[in-house]
Amino acid sequence: MSAQPATQWWRDAVCYQVYVRSFADSNGDGVGDLDGIRGRLGYLADLGVDAVWITPFYRSPMADGGYDVADPRDVDPLFGDLEAFDALVHDAHERGIRIIIDLVPNHTSSQHRWFQEAVASPPGSPERARFHFRPGRGPDDSEPPNNWPSQFGGPAWHQAGAEGQREWYLHLFAPEQPDLNWHNPEVHADLEETLRFWLDRGADGFRIDVAHGMAKPAGLPDAEAAQQGLISDSGGDVRFDHDDVHEVHRLMRRVVDDYPDRVLLGEIWVRNDARFAMYLRPDELHLGFNFRLAEAPYGAEDMREAIEHSLHAVAEVGATPTWTLSNHDVTREVTRYGGGELGLRRARAMALVELALPGVIFVYNGEELGLANVELPDEALQDPVWERSGHTSRGRDGGRVPVPWDGDEPGFGFTTGRPWLPMPTEWSKLTVAAQLDEPRSTLSLYRRAIELRHEHRGFASALDWLPAPDGCFAYRRAGSSLVCMLNTSAEAVPLPAGEVLLSSAKLVDGLLPPDTAVWVA
Repeated sequence: MSAQPATQWWRDAVCYQVYVRSFADSNGDGVGDLDGIRGRLGYLADLGVDAVWITPFYRSPMADGGYDVADPRDVDPLFGDLEAFDALVHDAHERGIRIIIDLVPNHTSSQHRWFQEAVASPPGSPERARFHFRPGRGPDDSEPPNNWPSQFGGPAWHQAGAEGQREWYLHLFAPEQPDLNWHNPEVHADLEETLRFWLDRGADGFRIDVAHGMAKPAGLPDAEAAQQGLISDSGGDVRFDHDDVHEVHRLMRRVVDDYPDRVLLGEIWVRNDARFAMYLRPDELHLGFNFRLAEAPYGAEDMREAIEHSLHAVAEVGATPTWTLSNHDVTREVTRYGGGELGLRRARAMALVELALPGVIFVYNGEELGLANVELPDEALQDPVWERSGHTSRGRDGGRVPVPWDGDEPGFGFTTGRPWLPMPTEWSKLTVAAQLDEPRSTLSLYRRAIELRHEHRGFASALDWLPAPDGCFAYRRAGSSLVCMLNTSAEAVPLPAGEVLLSSAKLVDGLLPPDTAVWVA
């Protein structure tokens, strides 16, 4: 594919996120793998997706589901090997599906060769300079160097080193994930080597984990108490969104520009529109995840505001908007919107709202089946947030339960063994096999919506808002007759004039029921 001319194929793509541990297991060990993805490419092609984003499959001790990377240029045996990756890329390309892989540049694993060398070396050594090692505060160095919190609970500092050479090192996530020092040229050179390694193997782009991280302020000053919030509230958080991070993205862009038709996508938890847009300047990232739609409360006013902010954030730099309703770090939308039948009805409606928007759509595996978060027993939880929070936060495992493919018993075709997270028995009604030939299923709704998005000429334009009743919004794709309308009120409202192309629920007497969306041409 690299020999083909650049087409910016991503500008209106539908991308499917595969949480690799939970998509398909090929060898019966209960954990999804690369061969499992390869074996389900036919399903993804029939769904109509243009690209697949795969979460980390690199060598890792799995302290954070693979986001603690010990070797970024190899495949962990849990997921396969380099030959399995090559075969997956080849077969995906044969079906016209592109492969985007995760990149984790903010930190490594504590088992990475560099960190092991750093722990074995003295303070002030070049080995420690690749990370953020510091002496502690207080007369006996017993206090962390600053007051920064970890995203997973507790302080963002941990002690390491031989007796007499112990120092504190920075980890904005788990202690097993030491932050790299991006003022070190060795770190830049190693990233370039990693980028070229996977691009040469045919990867079509990278999703960059914590793309607003990496750079740290000089001196690592204390944060004000009000600045110690969540990553998604990073507007005044000294740990994130430092100006120097943009030089890291320029480095990535220079490398990727050597390979035609490749894309850089950033996970950017930055709410300020102007700050967000800086990551999407012409010499930085092509795309950035804007999470406003996923964060918005269910309701026409809040959803419309989220859409308007997302469009505004990219307009001045001429970048393409992106849309997502959930991912492996975000509670599934069926649960967020109320759970049960109500949550599913609202999630189906929001799927049509999202898939009618201009830009790039990201569908999280299982979303197209209408899956909700699962209440897991304490002993099943594996997310480091659970332990780090002192069992006060249950973490993200509830949204990572494996995809059910077929059958009547847990395992559901995902694996012949024991799934790495328990699958609820009631999912027998939500398997791919159960929904595939059911015209009113959530899977059928997604398949038809993606098909129309690709084929109907009304989707090839921007967006104009139209008048709508209270509790509703409607927009037209500019210059076309295609209208999307959402009703979040408690009453049915008149439909827009025209031919109904698709609705998220049954229409009655020419009216749009509550918690329903419709496409009209």
